Amino acid sequence: MKIKILSWNIWVDGNVKKWEEFILKSNADIIGLQEVKDDDKERDIIGFLTKIGYKHMFARTEQVWDGKIHRHGPAIFSKFPIVKSQKIQLKKGKNERAAAYAQIDGSGELLNIFSTHLIHTHQKSSEQQEEQTKKLISRLPKSKVIVMGDFNATPESESIKEMKKILVDTDPSLTPTWSVYPEGCGECNPQEINTKLDYIFVSKDLKSSSFEVGRSDGSDHLPISVTVEI
Repeated sequence: MKIKILSWNIWVDGNVKKWEEFILKSNADIIGLQEVKDDDKERDIIGFLTKIGYKHMFARTEQVWDGKIHRHGPAIFSKFPIVKSQKIQLKKGKNERAAAYAQIDGSGELLNIFSTHLIHTHQKSSEQQEEQTKKLISRLPKSKVIVMGDFNATPESESIKEMKKILVDTDPSLTPTWSVYPEGCGECNPQEINTKLDYIFVSKDLKSSSFEVGRSDGSDHLPISVTVEI
């Protein structure tokens, strides 16, 4: 059986109508989103996806930007039943980070799905980011694993190198995914889409094909997708 996986950091300041439009057209079976809010009626992506039949697992985090508390986090949405789920803590404190985990019953095949969002270190090496990666890796099962999200790490970073030691990067082209808007990072002030920060990894017992970087200006990140055979 082949299933379509979609991952996207939808951005706390993103355009909900454009999110909805792209996600509907994608017709993905399993979706991993980052910077999801569950307390913003104007950006209620959880409500939207629930209404059209997706089950979900949401891992709320609290982070402080510019003196303000922002509550958002990674989430998983699935057309298949979710057997069990858990918030996996990667960092506690004012810049909390986590991964959403859901075990999904894909027509008799159990899949272990993770959606995560690591700390943003402005594309530079970071012990914090590497520690978060190690914690995530320590929680991964041995088989039937799909890990997706905004790693805030470039392909040559230690975090991504560590991920690729145990999982397969489904994107052979290293296509950039960020940033659509300069406002995506006030300090970095990106002027074009020239950096890869978003990934979908699979365990070696799964086959992947048709990786694609989508086109949408609903977020500062571009959406990515892949087909996985189970």
